[in-house]
Amino acid sequence: MSIKVSIITVSKDSEKTIKDTIDSVLCQSYKNIEYIVIDGASGDRTVEIVKSYGDKITEFVSEPDRGLYDAMNKGVALTTGNVVGILNSDDFYIDNDVIERVVKEFKNRGVDSVYADLVYISSSNINKVVRYFDSGQFKPSLFSYGLMPAHPTFFVKKSIYEKYGKFHIDFKNAADFDLLVRFIYTNKITYHYIDKVIVKMRLGGASTSFSSIWTNNIEILSACKANGIKTNIFKILLRYVLKFRSSFKKIN
Repeated sequence: MSIKVSIITVSKDSEKTIKDTIDSVLCQSYKNIEYIVIDGASGDRTVEIVKSYGDKITEFVSEPDRGLYDAMNKGVALTTGNVVGILNSDDFYIDNDVIERVVKEFKNRGVDSVYADLVYISSSNINKVVRYFDSGQFKPSLFSYGLMPAHPTFFVKKSIYEKYGKFHIDFKNAADFDLLVRFIYTNKITYHYIDKVIVKMRLGGASTSFSSIWTNNIEILSACKANGIKTNIFKILLRYVLKFRSSFKKIN
C-alpha cells in the first residue's frame, strides 16, 4: 500500500520566501503527497502567491491564529496522510527526492518517525551554508541539554499525533522541542536517522533575538521538567558548545 505523506507549511507575511518552499514540495518525485498551507492572515502578497498555485495546494487556510504552533495544529488536524512533515515558509527541501527517501525509510525500517540533517543558509544567498545541524548525534539523553533532531526534517506517523497530542501552544518558542520530548522520550516512539541533509533553512528573523533565545531556553527547561527530565539552565546552555562543535566538524 502506498504511503500518503501530508506536508504542512505555516506562513505569516512570507512573500519573499514562500515560493521557494512551495516549489520544493511540488517538484518532489514522490507523488502521493497532500500539501496544506496555513497562513496567519498575512498582510503582504503571501496569500496571492499561494492562491496562484491553484489546486496544486490541497488545502489553504488564511485566518488569524494564536501563533506558529497554533497554525501547525490546524494543519495537523486537516491532514489525511499516513505520515506528516512540517516545512516552514523560510525553509525548502534540498532536492526533488527528499520525500522518496523518507518514505523508503518508513517502509524499510517500520518505525514511527524519521529525521535527518539540515543546513542553515544565508538569507541573501541560498547557496551559502552558514551552519550545519547534525541530527545524527542525537540520542534521548541529550534532551536534558536542550538538544533534539532538526524539527523541519522530522516526519512522523499521523497516528502518533492522534495518540499523544499536538503542539502545546503555551510554549511560544519551544513547542517543537516539547513535542519531540513527549513523542520520543516520554512515549518512546521508534525513530530512524537519515544521514543526509534534506532541508535548507534561512537564518534571520525574530527567533534569533536575545530575548527570544532566552525565552526558548526557559521553555526548554520547563518542557524537560514537565516530562520528568532532570536538568538545569546551566546544562541547557551547554548545548551551544555542543552544537558548535558538531557544526564545525561537519562543515570542515
